[in-house]
Amino acid sequence: MTIDDIARELNISKTTVSRALSGKGRISDSTRNRVMSYANDVNYKPSAIAQSLATSRTMNIGFAMPSDYDIVDMPFFQTCLWGVTSMAMSMDRDVFISMVDAIDISGIIRLVENHKVDGMLLGRTYSDDKAIAYLKDMKIPFVTIGSSGVPGVVQVDNNDYEGCAELTSILLLKGLKRLALIGGNSTYIVNNNRLNGFLDGHRRAQVKPDESLIFMDSHGSFVIDKIVAGLLEGNVDCIIGMDDAICESILTALFSRDVRIPEDIKVASFFNSSLLEHHQPQVTSLKYNVEKLGMTACSTLLDVIEERSTVMVTLLDYEVAIKESTKIM
Repeated sequence: MTIDDIARELNISKTTVSRALSGKGRISDSTRNRVMSYANDVNYKPSAIAQSLATSRTMNIGFAMPSDYDIVDMPFFQTCLWGVTSMAMSMDRDVFISMVDAIDISGIIRLVENHKVDGMLLGRTYSDDKAIAYLKDMKIPFVTIGSSGVPGVVQVDNNDYEGCAELTSILLLKGLKRLALIGGNSTYIVNNNRLNGFLDGHRRAQVKPDESLIFMDSHGSFVIDKIVAGLLEGNVDCIIGMDDAICESILTALFSRDVRIPEDIKVASFFNSSLLEHHQPQVTSLKYNVEKLGMTACSTLLDVIEERSTVMVTLLDYEVAIKESTKIM
């Protein structure tokens, strides 16, 4: 069934049918309703190729997957990508995946210069973000999954800052005054947001943070094991992992030394995932809906592409899950 067929059956012009289906152009409501009713009856679906030719659109979007992720990050990006593709499919779009990092954005450049996509989703944001600078310069619609300090960038993110501040303040108000934080790569915006939330949580609880207990850029289980060993000698009340992978390494280091949780020391995480779900005791953590993050980012990008009204910053909610690992004995 084509526009020609509908026009012939209803004895009206192709232009009138096109205006009725697109919602653009001046025709009467009765004619529009007549066309739409018939199109529904015959299950008319517009040709994707015809649409793309008419609008100069590819009907594709790109997803920039960070190539510098650790294997333990994979569940997050898999779930986020599932949300992106689910939303894209429901809107008759396809998704191209490109691997990029803070230095190499050649994958994005190929997609843009070969006219493969109508817009991009950036799966990770950096303090000096070359992908953002390139896409802004090329005037390509894009949305960041994560916060960005660059003005005028449409962002969809979990509310990491507020979540980390709330969890930190709760632990302090429970009487755990000496909190240690072990964090990852400081060039990732998400890690800076979590660090600043941790510091703000101290301010809210009116407790001065001990900066000697903050360890950023802690890469690998060997490094984290050494940090934990030092903290056990420093009369620390609770060790917080900035994400689930770091927290798992903290737990491994404690278990290998027969340190009891929560009797000897408390443990918490600023991000929960399947990595921590089966640990005993269960770990106090922040929970986010990662699939919803991907879906929201995708729908927001489609709004930007179609030049619909768009909120510049969307922050998704979180849940503070207080578990046995921070129980006061």
